[in-house]
Amino acid sequence: MVEDVLSLTTIAMGCGMLPVALSLSGGNSSFRQPMAIVVIGGLMTSTLLSLVAIPVIFTFVDDFHRLLKQLVGIETA
Repeated sequence: MVEDVLSLTTIAMGCGMLPVALSLSGGNSSFRQPMAIVVIGGLMTSTLLSLVAIPVIFTFVDDFHRLLKQLVGIETA
């Protein structure tokens, strides 16, 4: 469920910034175009980190925590 909301928000924001990144918005786009490209890249990076890296890191930390509990001899619930 969270993945759907995060993905749809990223897609909507990326599609909204696409005309600016492609200089289709009219006028002088020398300032706005690089900013839009950076925003789109940041959205994609943060989405991938949120959906892939954070769960993987959490799994490793949780497994390490369980291993430490077993080594010390603490019962897990």
